[in-house]
Amino acid sequence: MKELVIFLSKSLLSWLAIQACLAVVFLLYLRLSQKKSLPDDQLPKTAVILCLRGADPFLTNCLRSLLNQNYPCYDLKLIVDSQEDPAWKIATDTIQEQRATNVEISPLRIARQNCSLKCSSLLQAVSELDDSYKVVALVDADTVVHRNWLRELVSPLAHPKVGATTGNRWYLPTGRYWGSLVRYVGNVSTVVQMYLFRIPWGGSLAVKTELLRQTGLLDKWGQAFNEDTMICKVLQKHGMQVKFVPSLIMLNREECELPNLKYSLMRQLLSARLYHPLWLAVVSDAISSILIPTLVIVLFLAALLTGEWNVAALSFGYFGIYTLGLLFMMLALEQGVQQIIRKHDEPMTKLSPVTVVKMLIAIPLTQWVYGIAMVLSLGMRRVNWRGVSYQIKGPWGVRLVEYRPYELLDQPGDRKVSI
Repeated sequence: MKELVIFLSKSLLSWLAIQACLAVVFLLYLRLSQKKSLPDDQLPKTAVILCLRGADPFLTNCLRSLLNQNYPCYDLKLIVDSQEDPAWKIATDTIQEQRATNVEISPLRIARQNCSLKCSSLLQAVSELDDSYKVVALVDADTVVHRNWLRELVSPLAHPKVGATTGNRWYLPTGRYWGSLVRYVGNVSTVVQMYLFRIPWGGSLAVKTELLRQTGLLDKWGQAFNEDTMICKVLQKHGMQVKFVPSLIMLNREECELPNLKYSLMRQLLSARLYHPLWLAVVSDAISSILIPTLVIVLFLAALLTGEWNVAALSFGYFGIYTLGLLFMMLALEQGVQQIIRKHDEPMTKLSPVTVVKMLIAIPLTQWVYGIAMVLSLGMRRVNWRGVSYQIKGPWGVRLVEYRPYELLDQPGDRKVSI
């Protein structure tokens, strides 16, 4: 048993070193990336599309931020699942409050049977755009953007080889639920991974309008469950790239309960399995980050039960070094991202000693939750999302099997909890 513990422990520390190097690469990119914004006369007319089903906790803040962009010519296109949806009233009230004239709100007219509701909404919105719109920007209802968000999202598209730009979300580690903390820990790794693999995030995403048709992306959306993960691979086939913009890392203040998080992770991992161009790399990462640490802990418990104290001390020591290494890496990434978020006039996140200890505990908890979600997602053939059910037979084998309008009763009791 001792030889196995040593082998696994050395593998664990080697993987920690690799993760540390990747984190350093990401932090260097955050620090060295230069923010270049185009002048007003060079910014193209842009359509910002927001698809809504249900009243997300910070929807009002999201809409206000989108209606007050420092951008010369843009229109906000809202596609709401139905006029009975609680998001409809919030949207119309906010539009009236802001006295906005550059916004159009429409109900989803046709819920397509062979793609997700979001893809149906995106196709409806894009089909109604005229040729004057040179850029399409996508945003999610849980994204509260800063005033220069759209300008910084669109400006890099001036480069002829950049077909899409994106940011990412960053959660708060100071939530009241363990689910919020586990989601935070997992997202820290996900943000770095998405940067390395150039996987865009649909919560802040801009694409040149001409590419939507030239690359066949619209046709793929008409058969897909997810709209963003596939974009990198599609654009690469046409010699275009996705550019990650550090200033578009958006702080998310929503809370999350642990049971709901597991199912949310299953949906995300299903989307990765269906559309991620390097899915095997995701699986390898999961094995290195989840399976090996878990095996070390299992061997530690087995050594305790059999009285092999040296083996128990060895496995526990290596696991402790690995976990502490992840904590320090996470704190370094938190500080790096905070330097960006603070420029958005967001207050600096204060990490108390209690929060840091909870983050340490959350690391192995996150590994186990993600591990369970990964295993369950491999056999996932049916997805339930906000009262809608889909049957998934493959990347382009999506079937809407059950639909009903979203109701106010579906909202969680805690107004800050993600729906």
